[in-house]
This record gives sequence, C-alpha cells and structure tokens, in this order.
Amino acid sequence: MLLKNKIRASVIIGLALGIIAVLLTEKGLNYTSSDAFCNRCHAHPMATVSWKRSAHFDNKKGIPVHCVQCHLPPSGLGYLTEKTRTGLRDIYSSWFKDSAKINWPEKSTVEGAARHTFVNSCRACHQNLFPISLPKEGQEAHLYFSHNEKEIACTNCHLNVGHYNPNALHAKNVSFGNSQPSNSEIYKTAAQPEKFENFKETVPGTSVSFEMIAIPGGTFRLGSLTGEAYRKPDEGPRREVKISSFYMARVEVSWDEYLAFFSKTSGERKLTITANSKAPDAITGPTPPWGAPDQGWGKGSRPAITMTWHAAETYCKWLSSLTGKTYRLPTEAEWEYAARGGSEGVYFFKANPAKLTSKSLKNRIFGRDTTLINSFINYSENSKDKTCDPGSMKPNPFGLVNMLGNVAEFCSDWYSENSYSSYPQGLVTDPKGPTEGTEKVIRGGYFRSDATDVRCSSRDHTYTENWLKTDPQMPKSKWWYSDCNFVGFRVVCESIPAESNFPKSSSLTK
Repeated sequence: MLLKNKIRASVIIGLALGIIAVLLTEKGLNYTSSDAFCNRCHAHPMATVSWKRSAHFDNKKGIPVHCVQCHLPPSGLGYLTEKTRTGLRDIYSSWFKDSAKINWPEKSTVEGAARHTFVNSCRACHQNLFPISLPKEGQEAHLYFSHNEKEIACTNCHLNVGHYNPNALHAKNVSFGNSQPSNSEIYKTAAQPEKFENFKETVPGTSVSFEMIAIPGGTFRLGSLTGEAYRKPDEGPRREVKISSFYMARVEVSWDEYLAFFSKTSGERKLTITANSKAPDAITGPTPPWGAPDQGWGKGSRPAITMTWHAAETYCKWLSSLTGKTYRLPTEAEWEYAARGGSEGVYFFKANPAKLTSKSLKNRIFGRDTTLINSFINYSENSKDKTCDPGSMKPNPFGLVNMLGNVAEFCSDWYSENSYSSYPQGLVTDPKGPTEGTEKVIRGGYFRSDATDVRCSSRDHTYTENWLKTDPQMPKSKWWYSDCNFVGFRVVCESIPAESNFPKSSSLTK
C-alpha cells in the first residue's frame, strides 16, 4: 500500500510539474512575443513609430497587428524554430553590433522585407483575397498573386502596410512629373558642334542640358579572357572589334532629363514630328507610373530608373526629334569599348576582383582595400543600397562617369549567350548583335552589385516577365517596370561632323 501511495504521489507530482512547465512555457512564449519585449532588442530607430502610424495599427477597426503576427510564421508552421533563430540573431546584434552602422533603409526594402515576413502569416488574417470592397485593379492583382504565390510575396505590393512610409504610394501616380527643375532658362536651339569634340547638348523647349563626350573610333577586344576570374560563359569567345567614332553621354540619363520628356509626351499628349524627320509622325510618351519610380531616393541629377527598354527607346526618338541629331541607345560593343576607355584589364583601372569581392570568406575576415574602386564605382560596398549623384564619382579615361556601377544600362542589342561566336571570323566592324531575340542586353553593374559583377566584360539582359510581376494593371505597363529599380540608360549620338574632322582611328588592342 505504501508503495502504491508513493507511485500515486509521484504521478501526481509529475503531472503537476508538467502542467506548471506548460503554463510557464506558454507564459514565457506570450511574454517574449509581446510588442514591448520585441522593442527591447530591436535597435531600428523608427520601427515602433512607423508601426503605430501604419494601417496595421492605426485603422478604423482599432485592431492592431502585433510584431510576431507578421515577423514569425503561424503556430505549427515553424513558429518555435523561427522564434529561436530570430531571437538569437537579435540578441547577437544588440550585444555585438553598432546599430548606427546598420543600413536601416536597406532593411525596409522589398528584398529586406522578404527575409523577415511570411506569406502564411498574412494569409492567416487575410483569408479572403476577394472581399466585396476590393476594386477591380485589386481583384486583378490578387488573382495574379493567387496564381503565382511561390514567386510573389504580399510585401511586393503591400510593403508599407506594417511600417508607415510617407513617401510610399500603392496606386497610379497621376501627379508624377508635374514639378519641373527650377532652372528658368528655356533653351531655344540645340547644340551645333563644329568639330569632333565634347559638347553640351541643349534640348529646345526645355531647361535640360547634358554633356556629350566624343569617343574616338578604334579597335579593341570584346569580351573576357578564358581564364579571367569570375568570367561567365556568355562573355566569350573574345573578338577583335572595330568601332567607329561616336558621342556618348557623360552620365546616365537623369530624372531632370527624363521628366522633361515625360511632361511633354505623357498620357494623351503627343509630340508632332516634322515631315523631314526620320522619326514617326508622333511620339506618345509614358502613362503615369504605379507608385514612386524614384524609390524615394530623390530625382534631380540621379539616374532615371524603372522605365522599360521601350520607354528608353522612345526617349531617344523624342530627343532626336527636338535636337535634329540621331540619338539612340548604344550597341553592346560600343558600350564595352567606351567602358574600357582604352584599357584591356578587368576594370579600366588596375585591380583584382578576387581581392575586392565580398563573396570571399578570406576578404570578409581579413578585410580588403576598396579605396580605388570606391572612387570610380557606386556598388554594394559604398552605395548604401541606392543610386548616387554622378558628381560623387571619378570618370574613366574617356571622361565617362558611372559606366560600371550606379545603375545597369540598356543597350540596343538583342541578347544571346552566343552573340560573340555568331560574328564572322576576323575583325568585326560595328557589330549590332543578333537580328532577333526575346530580351535586350543590359551592361554594367549597379548599386547592389558585388565587385565581381562590375567588370568591363560583365553582361546580362532584361527579365521582362519577372520585372513586371507586381504590376497590378491589365495589360501590364509597357512603360514602367514594377519590380526593377536598378536599370537606367545613357544615350549615344551618331550625328558627327564631316570626316575631315574625325580623329585618326587608334588601336586599343595590345
């Protein structure tokens, strides 16, 4: 009997201890999942304030959405695992990192949000994606989302519902481009260069001007060497190419320049072309964009971004019609020739990408000297995750700024992995790429690129479908990319004076 009583007592005590442990665990989980507790470790300077101003807190129903409801998955779907992981990460960060050195704006981007929010958490509350109050555009967008949930997150469109951003706009931006540069001078005539040299273009009827650099013709080797570090297969085989003289814009097309085009041609406004022009009878420009194309980084002299290749091509036609010259996008060969500036190395300055890349564990542990590359290129190490004003960078030997960084740039060529091998044997003169294709070439790195991706020979192409995934319009815009904020363009000009003024061609091969 005594033994039975001891067993019974042990069972009761065990059950009691188990219940207490469960209660304590639940209490502990609830406590460490509270908004106040989350805010203890988070050093983000505006996280709580922006949350309290957002639709997830300040709403008509007065029902707040708490931190863990967005930043942890629902219970049973990896909740405890993710809670442990994020808890350890936040404790480490609060103890060992300097919060002043953390790039908080980058944490608030779509890419950053994707690492800290969960679609399942959104769906736990928003179970009905097609409520009666949802407008037609919202229905189309949610229908597209429901068919592409593995590729699109809720935050791709609704980034700022949890943390208020006064500059964010999730709607058609009908007022975009209404404000123009304060420069009061309106140019009446375009520039008329009398010889082959740098000149300042002035666009008639606008206050826009920009510098054009005279690029002397010559020969060079297009592509990268077979053994070059970080070389990709589409960068070869290396070919000897002859390039005719041309002009290229010193910097990428700025917002000031692009908005002059937008204000003159957007919507129903059309620019009538004279009968003698080679351009079409009229140019219709972009429709209003969805959201804020400048990403809140500012316009002015920063490079214009998020426009499509079609929009960039139309801009060139508009510019040609006003100036009487032939402006266009550069060919891929012209772009690389200009980017190299007479050099044959990986960059147009002497540097080894293996010693600069952040992909190397050795470099991350022992550090790397990025002083030189940082003076020429706006890329992942110095960009603070956004575009920069061109005045902050040094030019290459031809006098061109930001050729290898800041934003990637459209070229006129169709893209092919085998473009170079398709050219005829021997010296190739002014190649223009394949005669057809589905995507266009883009060249140069951008503000998130690693040092290995800002090499002179690096090449890529447009991803039209991917860059329009979250465009809620049907049909999708042909003027604006909803999911690409890192590509812009610069123009070249074919209008060169008489051959007697041409510089003698010089070979840039060695």
